[in-house]
Amino acid sequence: MRRAWLALADGTIFEGWALGHIGTCVGEVVFNTGMSGYQEILTDPSYSGQIVTMTYPLIGNYGINSEDVESNRPYVEGFVVKEASRITSNFRSEESLQHYLERYGIVGIQGIDTRELTRRLRDYGSQNGVISSEVSSPEGLVEKARAFPPMEGRDLASGVTCKEPYTWTQGDWSLEEGYGKGPRRTRYKVVVYDFGVKWNILRLLVDQGCEVKVVPATTPAEDVLAMNPDGVFLSNGPGDPAPLTYAIAEVKKLLGRVPMWGICLGHQIMGLAMGGTTYKLKFGHHGINHPVKDLATGKVEITSQNHGFVVDMDSLGDEVEVTHINCNDQTVEGIRHKSIPAFSVQYHPEASPGPHDSRYLFTRFAQLMDQFKEG
Repeated sequence: MRRAWLALADGTIFEGWALGHIGTCVGEVVFNTGMSGYQEILTDPSYSGQIVTMTYPLIGNYGINSEDVESNRPYVEGFVVKEASRITSNFRSEESLQHYLERYGIVGIQGIDTRELTRRLRDYGSQNGVISSEVSSPEGLVEKARAFPPMEGRDLASGVTCKEPYTWTQGDWSLEEGYGKGPRRTRYKVVVYDFGVKWNILRLLVDQGCEVKVVPATTPAEDVLAMNPDGVFLSNGPGDPAPLTYAIAEVKKLLGRVPMWGICLGHQIMGLAMGGTTYKLKFGHHGINHPVKDLATGKVEITSQNHGFVVDMDSLGDEVEVTHINCNDQTVEGIRHKSIPAFSVQYHPEASPGPHDSRYLFTRFAQLMDQFKEG
């Protein structure tokens, strides 16, 4: 096996073995606590700009298949695991993790102490790092990590959004039928702003009876309103929401004119459009086991999450209500406007990967569109 190194900006160096493509990558190193769902994580555009560390020690044991993707390709900058399984045991598997990473040019490393790495990121915060399997020694990798720009202030959404508008028709997946086509009749016309949208969000909108039109992140509000939508959805995406001034400005124009719902980066953009501010978390929320409390019902949902920034609770005005909070650190997980039809959540109710506790929010969006139609 070929040697590889992971070098962090704080000077820490881990030595392991090459995984996937032979090369060098740089990005912000984060950790994900999910025990499964590595394929969905790899293909989540929200991970653009990041090197993902899986805390579960065995990854790749159920292989890769063409149905469990969340976009058209992997978007992670690099991949870190304790052990990549050489054996795949799953009747749906089509190729190994190693071959998949090679095919898409994703540089990875295995055989390092991921517990030590996770503790360092937890104690000192996420930081830039470099994985390299093409150098003979780790000298210079730390400086490369330090020279890489931080996540704050970077517009990563523009690099993952679609180039042209398109219509989405695929529904949710079942073991018996694969991906369906949704209801025969559509009840709503929904425009989706693509900041790095996950496909399972689109699938579940289709299953709610939505005719889904996906548009680029820079689409003017006037063009969206010209499509005569019943609702507008703001998608997830990578990085810092503050630099997306073009999106924030258009969302401001849309608020109050059409029902709106946002997830993850879309939630943060909505919070900024409502007059709030955002800030970066120490090490973010990445996993499928995060408890969130619905303040209206008192119910706690176990949620799938992937974000490094949050809306500042104290920055929201009197017209905006916090609806959900994170049970671990009390950060904002959901907001709604008191007088106009708009709400958003920080977590991922499409649950791919993750539990299905929060899928009721897709129904809530449909109900909001019904109420708006009824005046």
